[in-house]
Amino acid sequence: MVENQIIERRPRGRPQLRCDDDTKSLIIEAADVQFRENGYAAASINAIAQAAGVSTKTLYRLFPTKADLFSSIVSDRISRFFVALDQSALATMDVRQGLERLLMAYGMLTMSDETIDMMRLVIAESDRFPEIATSFYETAIVRSNAFMEKWLTTQCERGLIRLEDPHMASGMLRGMMIMEPQRAAILRQLPAPNIAEINRRARICAEVFLKGCQV
Repeated sequence: MVENQIIERRPRGRPQLRCDDDTKSLIIEAADVQFRENGYAAASINAIAQAAGVSTKTLYRLFPTKADLFSSIVSDRISRFFVALDQSALATMDVRQGLERLLMAYGMLTMSDETIDMMRLVIAESDRFPEIATSFYETAIVRSNAFMEKWLTTQCERGLIRLEDPHMASGMLRGMMIMEPQRAAILRQLPAPNIAEINRRARICAEVFLKGCQV
């Protein structure tokens, strides 16, 4: 009698070693370095693919255009802002603690060396590539402002502060927190603030702002 043998069938082709999300993260990290070091126009897709350890075919499958890649870098950075906030903890804080936490996270995002480099790139190359200015504005500035506006609106609804226009107030608050030190860093006149300086600025900005609107 012939014994039946179980034959193990192997899938054809080379097995995928990592998922697309992991591959995207590697590409975004490599592209971030390439853009910051060489600018948008001069950034090499081949160099990005090589640094990420992927083929250009894989890169283009995940990011069809250079603009898509740039937008993903900005989106990845703004996502870290929301993670750093720890929104569940933010919701339990009193208005002063919450505002200081919000401003601290925003300052860490916007005054990091990576963001400063990205803003220099956008300013330098947006005339030739307006899509990068649009991407940066919509993905970073509009989203972060919308979150801050929503938080301020919630505090108004709770009766803790009084604001005529939370949207306008959000823009003013963001400017008070970052405009002067960020502009000095972009123009290479001063280094970007360190964590202690950002924390102190967040505390002072929160105090000044709340004196004008706290009930």
